[in-house]
Amino acid sequence: MLTTKAFVIGHPIAHSRSPLIHGTWLAENGLDGSYEAIDVAPADLPGFFERLRAGEFAGGNVTIPHKEAVFALCDSVDELARMIGAVNTLVVKNGKVHGTNTDYLGFLGNLDANAPTWSDGPNDAMIIGAGGAARAVLVALRRRNGGKVHVLNRTLGNAQALVDEIDGPFSAHGFEDFAKLAPHIGLVVNTSSIGMNGTRFDWLDMSLLPKTALVTDIVYTPLETPLLAEAKAHGLRTVDGLGMLLHQAVPGFAAWFGVTPVVTPQLRARIEATLDH
Repeated sequence: MLTTKAFVIGHPIAHSRSPLIHGTWLAENGLDGSYEAIDVAPADLPGFFERLRAGEFAGGNVTIPHKEAVFALCDSVDELARMIGAVNTLVVKNGKVHGTNTDYLGFLGNLDANAPTWSDGPNDAMIIGAGGAARAVLVALRRRNGGKVHVLNRTLGNAQALVDEIDGPFSAHGFEDFAKLAPHIGLVVNTSSIGMNGTRFDWLDMSLLPKTALVTDIVYTPLETPLLAEAKAHGLRTVDGLGMLLHQAVPGFAAWFGVTPVVTPQLRARIEATLDH
């Protein structure tokens, strides 16, 4: 029996926590498998796909900057990935590469695990940012949330393009609309990179949100972003972004290694120990 091999590709890739996540699951389940981080420059992607079709790997994960580029290289892409416009998980079968997107499931899994009542009753939601991650969150909220979703972005045109492309009860806004919308919002999701490297929102007044609002950030370095710290200070419920990383990894592992892994507190603690606090 050959060892089943999987990977994560990106450029750069050294920072990825995925090998630690999947390595933990391989050990827990006593499986003969491997999972490695591979740095693939954009120009080398087509060549890497030839290695996939040749059967070297059962599949793998895709991270920045390749999520959109691999879309065109896959032999087939499922409806969910097509709707989101990005692929983060590859499965190889019979010399063909199939692409899907599990960020959607990661986002929902994280909220379900850490704020179980978050989707009870229709809740208006606010997404900050209009990039690839915002698309995945929009699709997830359309399926589960039941309320209106307002997309706020520094460049209004980018937010408008996003809501025009994905059908649903969505509207686009510039950052200046936050104060007007805030009193009716049940969920705030930051999908932008604001919060990394000491950056923070200077226009977001948490006191305007209802006391029942839930605030989540898909950034997980640092684990407690300035946004989450401020939400906590105002007594709001918060969910950090690390759970999304853990939960989005489950479907891929199941597809490659044939066992559905469990996101445990021990796994979370292992990954958390590698983050800068």
